[in-house]
Amino acid sequence: MDDDMPEECFSELKTGNLGLWGVAQIAAGSGLAVYAMWVGILQPGFRKVPLKLQVPYIPASKVQVDNVMRLLSGRKGGFVDLGSGDGRIVLEAHQRGFTPSVGYELNPWLVRLARFHAWRAGHQGKVSYRREDLWKVDLTKCKNVTVFLAPSVLSLLQEKLQNELPDDALVVAGRFPFPDWKPFKIEGQGVDRAWAYSVQAQRQHIFKKNNTLTSR
Repeated sequence: MDDDMPEECFSELKTGNLGLWGVAQIAAGSGLAVYAMWVGILQPGFRKVPLKLQVPYIPASKVQVDNVMRLLSGRKGGFVDLGSGDGRIVLEAHQRGFTPSVGYELNPWLVRLARFHAWRAGHQGKVSYRREDLWKVDLTKCKNVTVFLAPSVLSLLQEKLQNELPDDALVVAGRFPFPDWKPFKIEGQGVDRAWAYSVQAQRQHIFKKNNTLTSR
């Protein structure tokens, strides 16, 4: 997975042909100029995406990542991050023992940046970053899922998760909660907050709700 990353990145660094994107990579890696990078470089990657489904690139903080991992404590198996951005959550999940760890991201520049980070951390080939539309990803075998997405996207994503994920799947949302789901655990405060959801519990809740409506 991502076997071409070292040569690709190293050749650019060695020849000095980094250009504007190379500068942006360095800025992103140090947490600088995030907004400028979104407007000038990353946003064009979403021009074909409906406005309500666009999610500005805002890297997860270390506190946010730690909160997500606490909610996944005790879990094992595969891990998927929908809208994986620069890949830091996928990388952390791999380091915590989740295998395979996969990130799905539509913006090609962010996929490239995520692969660069994995290579730099020495985990190239051990994690996977795929440029795919999250709405087309098959989630039927996913057991551990994380999302850092806007409320407008989460409200639409609920149905896909409910229809595709197995009963024993766990979903963790960062920054914003799912509008119609009830979390069983919450970590952190303010913008660092993360919510954990049991897919089986959500299905049971919907089943009871539908039964109540039909019995009236």
